[in-house]
Amino acid sequence: MISLKIATHLYASTIVMKPYKIIPLSLLLLCSLNASSQSEDDILEYMPAIMASLKKLPRKIDFKVTLPSIHPINEYTIELSRWDIPSNRSNPVKTTDNLQAAIDWATAQGFNRIVIPNGQFLIGKFGNAIYQRGIELDGNIELVLSPSTVLEMAPNDKWNYCVIAVNRKSNVIIRGGTIKGDRYQHTYTPRARDGATAHDEGHGICLQGNTTKVLVENMRIKELTGDGLLLVTEIEDVTIRNNNISHNRRQGVSVVGGTRIKIENNEIHHIRGTSPQFGIDIEGAGRSDKDILIRKNNFHHNRGGDIVNTSGKNVFIIQNTLHQGREGSDHRYIDGPLVTWERTDNVIAHNTITMLNGSVNGRLGYIQYSGGRDNNPQTTYVHDNVCNGCGMYMYRAGDADIRRNKFLGYFLALADFRNATVIDNTVTNGPPGTPQYCWTYRIRNTTGVASGNTTNGNDTSLPLSSTPWTTQCLRR
Repeated sequence: MISLKIATHLYASTIVMKPYKIIPLSLLLLCSLNASSQSEDDILEYMPAIMASLKKLPRKIDFKVTLPSIHPINEYTIELSRWDIPSNRSNPVKTTDNLQAAIDWATAQGFNRIVIPNGQFLIGKFGNAIYQRGIELDGNIELVLSPSTVLEMAPNDKWNYCVIAVNRKSNVIIRGGTIKGDRYQHTYTPRARDGATAHDEGHGICLQGNTTKVLVENMRIKELTGDGLLLVTEIEDVTIRNNNISHNRRQGVSVVGGTRIKIENNEIHHIRGTSPQFGIDIEGAGRSDKDILIRKNNFHHNRGGDIVNTSGKNVFIIQNTLHQGREGSDHRYIDGPLVTWERTDNVIAHNTITMLNGSVNGRLGYIQYSGGRDNNPQTTYVHDNVCNGCGMYMYRAGDADIRRNKFLGYFLALADFRNATVIDNTVTNGPPGTPQYCWTYRIRNTTGVASGNTTNGNDTSLPLSSTPWTTQCLRR
């Protein structure tokens, strides 16, 4: 229920809702007091944008990620001496066995919040020829790492590992402390069948196989040979928030089959080592990825890029900061900050993207790759984004709504594109002394409508048609 304090504070505000009527926000708030919970959820979806003085989203967030619920709380702090658990980065097999035994015992006794006290816990034991085992959690449990607790994977030569694994469970919370991989001590033994040494499946937290209702928050997750978090195969209702995820070799977060996923208020940075090297990668590989919210995250210094969506439907990428990091060829993106593929379904709004140099795609803050197969399943919305030193490019697809974006020092481009709406965008030269691209708008074989677009404050008419067209070169 919305509080009277919030309603009073926003009494004079208004909100635009379909079919584009101006409705006093106070009326919506007061009506909600007697409305259904669904109506309240509808209003609350607009609140982040309102509170940040932003326009509403072009399409509402039409799903809600369910959090785990564990109550009443029955807490147990693991007694290290009782369970003979080393806490000084020694004896990983003993540490793994005894820590697992303590967790399993506490769960069997009815404890649903289990606290690991401060200490440095080196874990890892033989799983099979390619997998090193860590800690495995049951359902209906909250695992709390104390502020100075570190769960660290012991150096090994296995292709796969999970520091913490949750497999086919429900109602799980993991919070606090640090999860650390072995990337800097790992032995990259060549694989027998092909000599490969990627070893890119060593993860901090693995959520696998019909796992539902999981919360991961307030953690440091770093230095994994693979991903900070891996979500794979029919994962539902997962919230990842307020974490610092860094220095992993493959990804920050990989979503490989998930529905109703929220990734919010995280700092994801310095992902680098083995492809794809993104902050967040949605890549179902034939699995279903849908209803995904990526909001208010801070991305920087990620080698491949910050966000890539190859397969996700109904994905909202909003209010994020994507920053390349310091200048120099060693910190160039490979693909670029934000990448989507044709046949995905995205709302990209209110993001700030900064490029200090380029990528293999040039200085494109947003690019939609295309296999040239068919249109996107729904309109792709690109609204109210700011690109510092970068632009955007979509090609060989269709159905995009591009409005009120600001591109400083690069171009907006569309090629072989059907049904584009291009309204009220601004392309300007970047600050003095920064690189400038010759063109501001580049259009080829694109149909749709365009109006209100400007170049350096001057109106620019974009004649969308089957005829190639580009603005005059403005290089200074």
